[in-house]
Amino acid sequence: KMLLLAVTAGMLIEVMLGAFLLVLGLTGRLTGGIWFGLALLLAYPVLWAHLAVLPLVLGRYFIVKPFFGLHIQRSKSTFAKHKGVKIAVAGSFGKTSMKEMLLTVLTEGKKVAATPANRNVSISHAQFARSLKGDEDILIIEYGEGAPGDVARFSRTTMPQIGIITGLAPAHLDKYKTLTRAGQDIFSLADYLGDKNIYVNGENEALKPFIKKSHVLYGLHGVDGWSVHNVKVGIHGLSFSLKKGEETLNLKSKLLGRHQVGPLSLVASLASKLGLKPEQIEKGIAKIMPYEHRMQPRHLSGAWIIDDTYNGNIEGMRAGLALLKELPAKRKIYVTPGLVDQGSESAAIHRQLGGYIADVNPDIVVLMQHSVTTDIISGLEEGGYKGQLVIEQDPLNFYNNLEHFIAAGDAVLMQNDWPDQYN
Repeated sequence: KMLLLAVTAGMLIEVMLGAFLLVLGLTGRLTGGIWFGLALLLAYPVLWAHLAVLPLVLGRYFIVKPFFGLHIQRSKSTFAKHKGVKIAVAGSFGKTSMKEMLLTVLTEGKKVAATPANRNVSISHAQFARSLKGDEDILIIEYGEGAPGDVARFSRTTMPQIGIITGLAPAHLDKYKTLTRAGQDIFSLADYLGDKNIYVNGENEALKPFIKKSHVLYGLHGVDGWSVHNVKVGIHGLSFSLKKGEETLNLKSKLLGRHQVGPLSLVASLASKLGLKPEQIEKGIAKIMPYEHRMQPRHLSGAWIIDDTYNGNIEGMRAGLALLKELPAKRKIYVTPGLVDQGSESAAIHRQLGGYIADVNPDIVVLMQHSVTTDIISGLEEGGYKGQLVIEQDPLNFYNNLEHFIAAGDAVLMQNDWPDQYN
């Protein structure tokens, strides 16, 4: 604000000075005043457009960064002194959903605070630390991964006792370059914890090279001694039982897809370990709702639309397609533009996506025309897809007129974030 105020003041002074010189020149009281005044008046937009950059750049390095650094350092002291159990959640995908699941369930029996929305970088953690009252039983902290070293730095600052790694998929490869380097960064959370009290998604193939014997895996089979039984999946949610010795938890959730069984099992297991009663866990699981644009169902013209358009990645696409395959419907329709931010692996990943789509064999596949469309088509052809393929040149028109494309009884899965871009 100070920098913008200074720039505005400078512009006003220059305009006023130019006008003053112009008046002096016109009245004959200053030789050359007209030319000097006109020069100042005509030059000020170009001059200040360039001059404004300098204080903004200097302000970033000499004001903003030190200011952020001070707050981050103070937050480290706050986290170190806090007596609550600190849970860190990291991964290429699924971390915000996991955090929200934990928050919903653990709040049934504990005082819990969690980083808001998907604010998951150092300054966000510092702001979260400032909001704490100090009497929380549990803190849940989401870790983003934008560049190498991020997760290790977050771990040293927030000092978690429990770590959860939700998955690894191509994302931010412009910074990490390879999936292996991204995985190494995410697993620096496990390194910080000495590979103890670390829970890893056992269903994610990309994570397997990093898994150690001391890591606890969660998935469709269960987690940490809890076994999964009687899974039922539908458009309105899923249900299953968890058993461990003589204990049984009967869980019902409005979340969609068999892939949610693993994360929900982990949440229930951790809730039990942290002291919640079975009825509190069951009540909390029942309260978990589909998150916006994350496998979120809605009814339109007699059809079910599954909105899975937030932050697409290949593992999330595969999970959504598995749900579409399992759901009963008169027609199954799949809509996507493909994925972004896939780096040098983009072509291979989109051929893989085409293969996943072909395996599900929707009645109609709608591809938004994009630079990766031909790669998806190649995957469809290699997978032997025989259904109807639609290449949409005008995504805005398609989404605005979706009700005219679908019919009662259809199940429509929309993946990746184009609807948001066009609304």
